[in-house]
Amino acid sequence: MLIRAISNCWLAFAAAVASFEGRSNPPGKASTMSLSHGRNLVSIPGPSVIPDRVLAAMHRAMPNIYEGALVEMSRGILAELPAIARTEGHGFIAIANGHGAWDMAISNTLSRGDKALVLESGRFAVGWGEQAAIQGVEVEVLAAQPRRAVDPAAVEERLRADTGHRIKAILVVQVDTASSVWNDIAAIRRAIDAAGHPALYMVDVIASLGCMPYEMDAWGVDVTVGGSQKGLMVPPGLGFTWANAKAMAAHQSAGLRAAYWDWTRRVSGESHYFRYAGTPPISHLYALREALDMIAEEGMENIWARHRVFGDAVRAAVGAWAPESNEAGLELNITEPAERADSVTTVRTGTIDPGQLRQICETQGGLTLGIGLGPEFEGNAFRIGHMGHLNPTMILGTLGTIEAALDAMDAPKGGSGVAAAAEVIGRAMRG
Repeated sequence: MLIRAISNCWLAFAAAVASFEGRSNPPGKASTMSLSHGRNLVSIPGPSVIPDRVLAAMHRAMPNIYEGALVEMSRGILAELPAIARTEGHGFIAIANGHGAWDMAISNTLSRGDKALVLESGRFAVGWGEQAAIQGVEVEVLAAQPRRAVDPAAVEERLRADTGHRIKAILVVQVDTASSVWNDIAAIRRAIDAAGHPALYMVDVIASLGCMPYEMDAWGVDVTVGGSQKGLMVPPGLGFTWANAKAMAAHQSAGLRAAYWDWTRRVSGESHYFRYAGTPPISHLYALREALDMIAEEGMENIWARHRVFGDAVRAAVGAWAPESNEAGLELNITEPAERADSVTTVRTGTIDPGQLRQICETQGGLTLGIGLGPEFEGNAFRIGHMGHLNPTMILGTLGTIEAALDAMDAPKGGSGVAAAAEVIGRAMRG
């Protein structure tokens, strides 16, 4: 009797666990067969794949945060940080995601009532502007043409019209993670200079840093905003800002300065403790140290070249999948080839259901794809992230799984995207 009772309790417990995990089955009925066993792959545009070396670096006990090895490591990271953005300016680390870094940039340079010009080319520059507006900044949005990058000529025209120089800051992203557009940051700087406008030039590189060329000083950027979870291969939780001398001068009279974000306090000599406005992000610093070492080992120019190959491979695959009638099947969101990002690709799906495609990829293929982000892409797009710690096996595996899912759906499709991508990668392998 006791044994039977224990057995019944065990069976009830097992059924509860199976139900909790979403895989309960009636007695005697086998579970549905799935191909998705093994290590899953997340191919969203951030958080990106975290290298095993970085994960291992985080797995340690908490150290002394006031002196010793952690403080010395932190000093080394902060000393190296400017080089990642190619600047001689200051680099700051906040315990935050990219949205927190946006706030750090705004609060340290602007005042209530100042005007900011947002250069729209998707979702994220607009989001940055929305956060500025909440803090009391007047925001104007200059929209790009649909499915295109920011037009430098339009920027110059708008700034020439601002004869009183009411615009105090210009906000733009290098890569918009929703639309997958790439904006020519150097060309926009030339437009600002041609208009003779003194506004601060602020650039978000959250989706491009460590993936595509970026030269803060050479391109005349005053404030750069970044995040840890994409090309830098570190879990979400670190937000970065870089500020040149012009930005630091504006900081002195900024009326939105807040204690936590304040650059002056963070560069003060009081204590290294204040570099993070309190307790440092210990595990993330160990992760960042390892990631920076990996970046140095590969070389930034080599990293940019690798991402270019993978971006070309993904674009070749989507181009091959596109049927003769683009309205029926897949197509690249950005219409101008030179304006497509090497870190993320937004794919329009036409009559194909992107939710079903993503569901098949995840449940049957162990592959997670990015959703179409924002009202424009709801129900008609998905995104492929190709940033950070990637190799040909991962890229071709992603594309092969998508192609298999399209076949499983009997979706309209042209040729083999995998074959087209393999050809691109093969050329790169030949050197």
